[in-house]
Amino acid sequence: MIRVDRGQCDVATADGVLRADTAFVTPHDPLRVVCTGDWAVVEPVGDPRYVRTYLPRRSAFVRSTSSKRSEGQILAANVDHAIIAVSLAVELDLGRVERFLALAWESGAQPVVVLTKADLVPDATTLSYLVEDVEATAPGVPVLTVSSTNGDGIDVLAAVVADGTAVLLGQSGAGKSTLANALLGVDVMEVQATRDADGKGRHTTTTRNLLALPGGGVLIDTPGLRGVGLWDASTGVGQVFAEIEELAAGCRFQDCAHTAEPGCAVLAALDSGTLAQRRLESYRKLLRENQYIVAKTDARLRAEIRKDWKKKGAEGKAAMEAKRGRQR
Repeated sequence: MIRVDRGQCDVATADGVLRADTAFVTPHDPLRVVCTGDWAVVEPVGDPRYVRTYLPRRSAFVRSTSSKRSEGQILAANVDHAIIAVSLAVELDLGRVERFLALAWESGAQPVVVLTKADLVPDATTLSYLVEDVEATAPGVPVLTVSSTNGDGIDVLAAVVADGTAVLLGQSGAGKSTLANALLGVDVMEVQATRDADGKGRHTTTTRNLLALPGGGVLIDTPGLRGVGLWDASTGVGQVFAEIEELAAGCRFQDCAHTAEPGCAVLAALDSGTLAQRRLESYRKLLRENQYIVAKTDARLRAEIRKDWKKKGAEGKAAMEAKRGRQR
């Protein structure tokens, strides 16, 4: 599945790209709708052709929407690498990096943090410090620096994503479209300038597109994400903060909240300076947010189940009354 928009999609086949209707694969559940990266089953003939179903997904990148219904939104499916683009043209927001990483780990893909616009940091020492900060924030994750302007680091990133499907994620202005063009070797994606005041950009990419890379592999480019809400990402949060989870295993109490409990290994690490206060606060924040969204989602599901039961009960009661009327 190359692209999905307005009830239609572009599907890559052995005979080329064809346009198909998605009417049969747009269920009420937003997590089950067909999306870019899906392997689809399309009718061999017809006008229009319809996508009848899609194959089970081996990975899926999901975030929560800003909707009051607490719904998840699937951004890409069957992804091997989640490329998190972070601009060096503005001050690093490590908390946002951790948020992206939690969703990436939860998706089942391997995250890769790419620090873009490295040419705007001419001092090598300053650049190395920035890389160290991100590496400490992203344990076990490759951190690459690239410059789409002069091509530095593009070959290294191309080699990383050459053996599968990669999704490109990040805020507007992070340089995703420019990075996609650099990987493709041609200007396919439109690029707009960022605002000088805050380094942010407008949405250049408005839909998710799957692009074949010349060195192998495919790339899914996504619109800039202003909101990066967690969606049932407890495993992902645990992987991002692996050092805190490891420390927590040494706490005296299994249900230790790491606030004021005696024998807390996490607080001991905080006091000794081996754990940064910012990391612990970010960990607590993401855990609270994830617990909230899970509880809110569970409450919504319970309400929908009760509504369904009431509907079936009313239908059953009406059927019984109709049966009695016929018997009379």
